[in-house]
Formats: sequence, C-alpha cells, structure tokens
Amino acid sequence: MSPNTPAPTAPAQPAPRDSHAELILGGHLWTVTWKMALPAVGVMILFGLNALLDAIFVGQLIGQQALAGVSLAYPLAQINLGLASLVGTGAAAALSIAIGARDTRTLKRLPGITLCLAAVIAAAFALIGLLFATPMVRAMGASGELVPIAADYFRAAALGGFGMIGGLALNMLLRGEGKLALAAKYMGIGLLINVVLTPLFIAGFGWGVAGAAWATNAGLAFGGWLVWRRIRLGRSSYPVETGYLGLDRRVVRRILRLGTPALIMSSMGVVQAVVVFNMLARVGTEADIAFYGATMRVMLFMLTPLFGLMRAMQPVAGMNYGAGQWDRVIRSYWTFVAAGTAMVVPVWAFMTAFPGLTLSLMLPGVEFTGQDLLHFRVFILVLPVLPLVFTGLTLLPAVEQPGKATLLSLSRQLVFYVPVMLIVPPIVGVPGIYFGSMAIDFICTAWCLWLVLSVFRKRPGPATRSG
Repeated sequence: MSPNTPAPTAPAQPAPRDSHAELILGGHLWTVTWKMALPAVGVMILFGLNALLDAIFVGQLIGQQALAGVSLAYPLAQINLGLASLVGTGAAAALSIAIGARDTRTLKRLPGITLCLAAVIAAAFALIGLLFATPMVRAMGASGELVPIAADYFRAAALGGFGMIGGLALNMLLRGEGKLALAAKYMGIGLLINVVLTPLFIAGFGWGVAGAAWATNAGLAFGGWLVWRRIRLGRSSYPVETGYLGLDRRVVRRILRLGTPALIMSSMGVVQAVVVFNMLARVGTEADIAFYGATMRVMLFMLTPLFGLMRAMQPVAGMNYGAGQWDRVIRSYWTFVAAGTAMVVPVWAFMTAFPGLTLSLMLPGVEFTGQDLLHFRVFILVLPVLPLVFTGLTLLPAVEQPGKATLLSLSRQLVFYVPVMLIVPPIVGVPGIYFGSMAIDFICTAWCLWLVLSVFRKRPGPATRSG
C-alpha cells in the first residue's frame, strides 16, 4: 500500500442499545408491560387529575357559569394537546423504530427537529388564538355572558401553547426512548407546579379562568425543559447531536405522517364538541352544558390509564417492529389490552355505582335527576372495551400503518358522530347525545379490532433500515 493511500475507514457502527431497549426487545412481556406502564399510567392519572382539579378550582372559586364557559372553550384548548400529540407521538414512533433498526442517521438530529417543529406549530396556533378566540368560542355554542369567559380561557391556552406543545412533545420523545419512569418523573414535577399555580393564578392574581390555562402551560413547559436539559447534557441512551436545531425535511415528513392519527384522535374531539355544545344550546339549557362538561371531564379522567398504556405501548411496538420481531409485536398488543382492561373496569364499576358522588366534585350543590345519572352511566358504558381501541390506535402508527388509524379517527367524527348528533337529539332531545355517543363508540371499537387483526395477518416490514 502506498504511504499516501488513506487507510480504509471502518463502517459506521449501528446505534447501541441500552438496558431499556434490551428489556423491550427480549424481556418477559408482562414484566415489560408493568415496568413500562406503571410510571406512564401514574403520570397520565396525574395529568387527568390536573384537568379534573382545574374544573374543580374553577367551579369552586368562580362558579357554575365559569365552569360552563370553560367547558365550552376546553375542547378548543385541547387542540394544543392534539398538536403536541402530532409532534410528540410522531417523533416518539420514529425514535422507537430507529432504535430497533439501529438507524443512527435519524437518531442524531431527532430531538432538535422535534423542538423546532413544536415551536413553529405553537407559534401558528398562538396567532390563531389571539385573532380568533371570540368567533371560535361562539362557534362552540357560547352566547351571552359565556362568550368572554370562554374566550379568555381559550386565548390564554393558545398564547401559552408552546408550554403544552413543546413540553409534551419532548416528554413523548423521552417515552419513545423507553425511559417511562424518567418521563413520568419530569411530567409529574410539571403537573405539581400546575396544581400549585392554578388557584394562585385564578384567585391570588385575579386572572380568573385564564389563570387555569396559564398554570397548565407553565407546568408543562417546566417539565419539557427538564427533558431538553437532559438531552443537551448528552444523557440520552442514543447518539444525539446536542447542538443541532433545525427542520430536516425527511424527518419532519416522517414525524408528521406517524403523528397524524394522534392529532386527529385528539383534535377531532373539537368537532365532536362543536356539534354537541351547539346541539345542547338548542335542545337543552345552560345547566345541561355544565353537566355535559362535567361528564366529559370525568370521562377523560377515567381514560387516563389508557392514555398511559398508549404511551407505554408505543416504544414496545415500535422497537420490536423495527427489529423485525412481529410475533412479539402481536403478543404485546394483547398483553397491553389485558392490562388496560384490568385497570379500567374497577374504576368504571365504582363510578357507575356512585355517579352522583363523582359529579358533585365539579358541580357542588347541584341536585342530579335520575335522568342525569342515567345519561352519565350510558356515556361511560363503553369504557371496558376501550383498551382494544386505545392500544390499537397506538399500534398502527408504531408499525407504520398510520393511514388506518387516521381513517378510523376521522370516520368516527365525520361519518358517524356529526350525522348522528345532527339528526337524533332534535328528535329525542338531550338523551340522544348520550345514547348516540355510546352506539358510535361500540361500532368504532369493532372496526378498530378488525383493522388490527388485518395488519397482524399481513405483517408488513419496516420501510427503511438505514444505518
């Protein structure tokens, strides 16, 4: 060899895997499920409890009318959660697949891309909230004195939205790494800050309902900062260019494609809320609006274990799919479904038996009729089978089948929900909202299970395995 001939370079080494990845790829599935799920479920219960406490603080510190206004604006504010899910779920899915496939190219810049994408999307949504808060809450059915209350809450949620979008997106990225306990710790710190700040902002600073929104965004922003600090200190279990901030078009497209089902699942609730609240304003009363808002808050709280399982399931399905371990992907689905059922059914049974006790936390002093309690029980009847849906909607993007999850989420709202809500309640009144919702959810559960089983039969492979 000539002395001027450069020495051959060694081939690029694949990204190493840490103990969390090895557990996900080879550990006993029930061990994986509980080690991953317990911290994720715990933090999501805390997240749901925060939403419940916000409603309690508003109801107790301001009053029923304020709670009705916040209930009208809350679905609009939850667009923040949908946008955070778009970025965070997409980035987490891309990360898990890349870890399983040892795709170093994607791993290195994913955190910086995630943060920048979250910032761009949050800025756009803040502008929308600033300019269009009042017409948007009117579109939700707000009228009279409820308009300024709802607009104040939504405007604050949108202007401070980077706290939720950026904070949650980074936390989801940490979950995609398989660090569920650490993600729970950081999220828990942020949510505890939220609990402390909410009554302070509402009553102490005199910010009213806007204080609840600002407190939520501030707490989640701090939790996200803790994740970013860890990344910048080089403590991630995969190779990261810690100084990189940018928008790689290849990775951005992948994030958006994998995260779209989560966005639709979260944000299509706005479509549902627009139809329902407008219909309640037409066939019901202000008390019916407050009651439905309280029912929705309780339902969201009861779903928090399933949201936690979704976060835990995503890296398990993604890493095993990236590693080509389809049998393990299938078994993990059924294991997580069984775990979700075991978590949800006892809570569902208790709240079904004592609905008045549950609802009185947010509507103190309200006398619930037998019809009210029946509506609540009907609305939550679908809960025992929802683990099939939540786990399925997590599985499909994690194995690069986001289109199927997107179709299901869109169809639930646009094909089923909107027509039913526009047709049935004007005929039968307020009960049509609750009975119609129950029927739609059972139909969509059956459809989701069919989609999952069809993917299991085909067993598609990863689109790329770049090193």
